[in-house]
This record gives sequence, structure tokens and C-alpha cells, in this order.
Amino acid sequence: MGRAEPGSGLSVQVAWSPRPGVAEETSVRLEAGATLLDALRASGVLEPEAVVGALQGSVGIWGRLRPLDVVLQPGDRVELYRPLEIDPKEARRRRQRRQREAAAALKPSGNRPR
Repeated sequence: MGRAEPGSGLSVQVAWSPRPGVAEETSVRLEAGATLLDALRASGVLEPEAVVGALQGSVGIWGRLRPLDVVLQPGDRVELYRPLEIDPKEARRRRQRRQREAAAALKPSGNRPR
């Protein structure tokens, strides 16, 4: 598969985040019957090709994990997901702890004049 001639096939968006706080997106035209893997290859995201095996379980369409061989539909948004750096529950605990400590530091002491 790969890029198709203008006017034929289907158009999909490919989105990925190369690092935290950065999001990239590109549009690719593919032949009818193209797969999720075809879209990733056509977008240029897969450099080098050796990463293909590592992608299983970390790609999806519109926020839902999908296998690399799923056939795309016109207008699909293919997404390449980075691995989590920290468990979301642990990140929330750390944020709450920092907020509590900051609030305690701003709270006036109990020795106020009357």
C-alpha cells in the first residue's frame, strides 16, 4: 500500500507525540483497503522500520487500541501512543500531596494575636 493518486482511495489523519507536551499530526492519502500499519508507514513516523514489532498494542484509531492489520475507513484518525512514564494513579497522588503541602505552607500559624 502507501500513498495513492489524488482523488482515489481514502484520506486519514496520523497523530503522535514524540515527547511530552508536543503533538504532531499529518494527513495521508492511501489506497482503499489500506491498514493501520500502511498509514503509519506513509506518514513517515516509522523510521526505522525495526519499530514495527514494538508498536503492537500502542496504536489505535480514535482513542481505541487496534491491531496493525485493521483496515482503515475514510476520515479515521490513526494514533501512535507513547508508553506511560508514570502510572496515572501515582501521578494523581503526587499532585495531591504537593497541593496539600503548598496549602499547609500558606496557612497562617495558630499563634495569632487577639
